Amino acid sequence: MLAYLARRLLINAVVFVLISVGVFLLVRAAPGDPVRMMVNPEHLSAGGAAFVAAKRAELGLDEPLLVRYGIWLRDALGGDLGYSLVSRRPVAEVLGERMGPTVLLMSTALAIGLVLAVAAGTLAATRRNTAIDHATTVAGLGTISVPSFFLGIAAIYLFSLKLGWVPSSGMSTPGDGGGADVLAHLVLPAAILGLSIAGPFTRYVRAGLLAELDADYVRTAEAKGAGPGRVLIRHALRNALVPLITVVMISVPQLLSGAVALEQVFAWPGMGQLAVSSIGQLDYPVVIGFALFIAVLVLLCNLAADLLYAAADPRIGLS
Repeated sequence: MLAYLARRLLINAVVFVLISVGVFLLVRAAPGDPVRMMVNPEHLSAGGAAFVAAKRAELGLDEPLLVRYGIWLRDALGGDLGYSLVSRRPVAEVLGERMGPTVLLMSTALAIGLVLAVAAGTLAATRRNTAIDHATTVAGLGTISVPSFFLGIAAIYLFSLKLGWVPSSGMSTPGDGGGADVLAHLVLPAAILGLSIAGPFTRYVRAGLLAELDADYVRTAEAKGAGPGRVLIRHALRNALVPLITVVMISVPQLLSGAVALEQVFAWPGMGQLAVSSIGQLDYPVVIGFALFIAVLVLLCNLAADLLYAAADPRIGLS
């Protein structure tokens, strides 16, 4: 286990460096000049090129690209992601204050998605080839096919504008911000994001449970007098959910990408909304910091998926 973990960490470190090079080069190759976007137009007309050149030198943007990458990588490995070109605040601080709302949205959506998937997948597997099974399959394919941002817009129109049940945007009401108020704002985006991942999870639960229900140990348990509920919950379902561990861990980055889109629709003050606004403002340090956060998340989730799968099923060896 330790040898496997050390090998995977070494591979992940190499992959991280390669990703950082690619992200740094792509962001720097984007059209536009961040200095001209952050400088007052009056200064451009009055001071001209000299003022812009001085500002670029102040931000270190006049150095060769390789030198800028080396300085940035050295600082990033020490925990310093630089400063935002727009707010002039540390990137780690800017990302950190937006991480809480995104984690809250993602964790709530993941819990909703798992509950729906296990319930729907179990119902479909135990009612194989019936109307319930077919309806569950169609609903699952529908959540996979329809973009989450479209569902979000439709949900706002129905539940906020027409019915007035929940707020349409934001994380809290100005002047309130209590737990109940945050929960009211969280319900709609978390439910939509949870539905978007419940479809794929449902298919995995159904397929895994069907395979387990046809296994020999299930028939043996039934022959020994175990009731249907005990066989389903204590034996078949528990084993069927083991492969779902890998699927859930691998789906976490995908969940973040869905959160980015929904944060725009619901004006949720998370990392996704920050990343989109930073791209529009050519705030290179924040964009690179967000991209590296996603890269680290993907690498850690893949590693955790392998380790948790091996821990859940002793038959799986790590080599």
